[in-house]
Amino acid sequence: MNQESNLSYRTTGRIAGLLYLVVVLTGIFSLGYVPSKLIVWDNASVTFNNISESEFLFRLGIVSSLICYTFFLFLPLVLYKLLKPVNETYAIYMVVLAVVSVPISFINMQNKFAVLSIIGSHHKDAEQVMFYLNQYDYGNLIVQIFWGLWLFPLGYLIFKSGIIPKFFGILLMLGCLGYLINFFANTLFPSYSELGISSYVRLPASLGEIGTCLWLLIMGAKNKAISAS
Repeated sequence: MNQESNLSYRTTGRIAGLLYLVVVLTGIFSLGYVPSKLIVWDNASVTFNNISESEFLFRLGIVSSLICYTFFLFLPLVLYKLLKPVNETYAIYMVVLAVVSVPISFINMQNKFAVLSIIGSHHKDAEQVMFYLNQYDYGNLIVQIFWGLWLFPLGYLIFKSGIIPKFFGILLMLGCLGYLINFFANTLFPSYSELGISSYVRLPASLGEIGTCLWLLIMGAKNKAISAS
């Protein structure tokens, strides 16, 4: 591979890393930080007051989510360009499983806009706010199926490619399993969330995604992927 195409390949890797970084940062902010500051799941009145008093933070969380989902639409397309030489079929699976989650996530945001409508109305109802927040949480639970599934072909492609350390590929494939475990456990066992293990189950996915993001952003792709079809 000549120097020019090698440079182009590294650039594509860094673009993927940048897109991934935006997804990671906005995701942490909207799915982690904002709920931790505003939502108390077993206390509707406190949650209502928190959102009323920090409405801008709540709105910022909505905007951050929409940015996250928008960048997540483009991320798998760039990764496809990067990883297609390894196995085109798996690369297509990766794109489809990632992209299908985006419209679900956008539609689910209607629940947060409903919360804003209640907060700004004359008939302020804390129980209704919690109802829509719970609906949003259930929507996120559903979309986690695809947040998990897309990680398996991505992890496989990374493991086979040699352009990113294989360790990250293993973590991503384990991350797929972690997301699915959390989905089925939360759905089948109502008290699962009280056990406090869901964050540990998702740890391989978090480490794999952050590690892959930083590697691509800093190092780019090491060299042209070798077909493993």
